[in-house]
Amino acid sequence: MSATVKLYSLNLSNVRTYLFAALFIIGNMLFPQLAHFIPGGGLMLLPIYFFTLIGAYKYGLHVGILTAVLSPMVNSLLFGMPVLAVVPAIMFKSIILAVAAALAARYFGKISIWGILIAVLAYQVIGTGFEWILVSDFSVAIQDFRIGFPGMIIQLFGGYLVLKALQKV
Repeated sequence: MSATVKLYSLNLSNVRTYLFAALFIIGNMLFPQLAHFIPGGGLMLLPIYFFTLIGAYKYGLHVGILTAVLSPMVNSLLFGMPVLAVVPAIMFKSIILAVAAALAARYFGKISIWGILIAVLAYQVIGTGFEWILVSDFSVAIQDFRIGFPGMIIQLFGGYLVLKALQKV
């Protein structure tokens, strides 16, 4: 299940890096707002990570990192969600996702369901360990695995479909 795609590695001196990051940050602002119409939608759908995955896989590490760092901060400041106390854990997971997605795209050189799966599992496993250290509560740390499994499935298959739709861009 793979398709040829134009993948980029935009650098920080390229204005397109900031334009794409801004678009993906907006996506990471809108998707959580929609998810919150569903009771527990944020915890279940993990919407703040979706466009970080897309941005990093398609446009590289710099777009991914900008999206990963700014999305939780902007959402928290504008909407109060995520609450400030969980922003460090979400930001850490987002950065791991951006790195893993950019590395997977570089390694596979194409849209790969396996690459996306590796990126999602990497940020969840590493992020769970970090969150466990941060909050000293294993049940809170594994919350994404207990409650957020639908969101991980959306990231995997939805991410694949969105990347496939963007393959010529």
